[in-house]
Amino acid sequence: MRPTARLAAKLTLVAALAAGSLTACGGDSGGDSDTVEVAYNRSTDNKIRFKDAFLESMKRQFEKEHPGKKIKLVPIQAPDNDYATKVQQMMRSPKTAPDLVYEDTFRINSDIKAGYLRPLDDYIAQWDTWDRFVDTAKEAAKAEDGRTYGIPDGTDTRGLWFNKEIFAKAGLPADWQPRNWADILDTARTIKRKVPGVVPLNVYTGKAPGEAAVMQGFEMLLYGTGPDPLYDPSAKKWVAGGRGFTDALDFVRTVYSEKLGPDVSDALDPNVGTRVATEWLPEGKLAISLDGSWMGQNWINDGPKEWPDWDKDLAQAAMPTQNGQAPGKVSMSGGWTWAIPQKAKNPRLAWDFIETMQTRENAVDWDVAAAQIAVRDDVAEDPEYLTSMPGIDFFTGLVQYTHYRPALPVYPQVSTAIGEAMEKVTTGDSSAAEAAKEYDEALRTIVDGAVVTR
Repeated sequence: MRPTARLAAKLTLVAALAAGSLTACGGDSGGDSDTVEVAYNRSTDNKIRFKDAFLESMKRQFEKEHPGKKIKLVPIQAPDNDYATKVQQMMRSPKTAPDLVYEDTFRINSDIKAGYLRPLDDYIAQWDTWDRFVDTAKEAAKAEDGRTYGIPDGTDTRGLWFNKEIFAKAGLPADWQPRNWADILDTARTIKRKVPGVVPLNVYTGKAPGEAAVMQGFEMLLYGTGPDPLYDPSAKKWVAGGRGFTDALDFVRTVYSEKLGPDVSDALDPNVGTRVATEWLPEGKLAISLDGSWMGQNWINDGPKEWPDWDKDLAQAAMPTQNGQAPGKVSMSGGWTWAIPQKAKNPRLAWDFIETMQTRENAVDWDVAAAQIAVRDDVAEDPEYLTSMPGIDFFTGLVQYTHYRPALPVYPQVSTAIGEAMEKVTTGDSSAAEAAKEYDEALRTIVDGAVVTR
């Protein structure tokens, strides 16, 4: 699938950008009231440059529409955890704080609590476009104080990608839809037995991959075990590592102990997601991956691995609940926001840049280029979005089954503890029950004992 002429023009990178610095250091614009510093995460894969291209086009548009004003792009090339650490360091001082920063929704509340971000409600009150955003997206950027601290630019859902050619060799159906976890494991065992040499199933795991492991690996399992499995909103307490938590860990343990997944050393690589997208799936080395709706961005629009037949070779299936219990399917959703640091030098101009990026045309271009699920009703109805890539209907349809991570300041710490538990069962250092018990102990420390047991 190729981009439209309009989008293709916006995705053309200038040579200077391609040859630019790979890792940016926070800069000081010297208090320049006419310059907006924009910090964002650049992919660790040097071939993925759609974000750079989009922001370059937004920079040109903004500077043309605002004579005398400048946009200074500050790309930070690092895995997600390292990117977050770098941005937090920058936001601590008015000398290094950018004017605009790209924030993962799961970190936004911890950064709010740390005093790094400023509320945007005064700007939003004068911005008609906010009414176009769906309620779930609005909530993702809202803090416990009820104020909004970020503008979301898209969301995502997650499911099972599978290779139809490998399935055919294993005698498996092209319209595969597992009914429960046991079906997934049985399918992986069949592939291991009948198609040697390929990895049957990838489930992200461990500490290094960060939220790729915790959210789209572990929580895709955990949220299929029962209601409110991580945090109980009615009790306002976190849920101890009980039966569902142990069962999810045991699924991960089974994948790696039976060698149904990648080699452990590969699975624990922080860049494993890049290998899945640009090597294992397109080269036919991986049969099934529990992954996100955005995967197509790697294979279209001059992505890092051109794969013209990807929509013919691959299919998607919904992740089932543990035993097929209602509603039968499960997904997790997240997304990123544009936020203005508390110590930004030019917050008003930074907001103006957000408005430029969020015109309808630009919002459509971004969701198409980044393979995002729309968070605005006008974008979701746009013909270009609706025909942007095969599978968009499937992943948009998962929104009705989706869950969101607890938008609480301590979540990043909880996430780290989950990643550690996953790693212990992946390496075989702990059983699922032992790792769940250790998680429970860590959780009680993180939240000062405010937990419930199920």
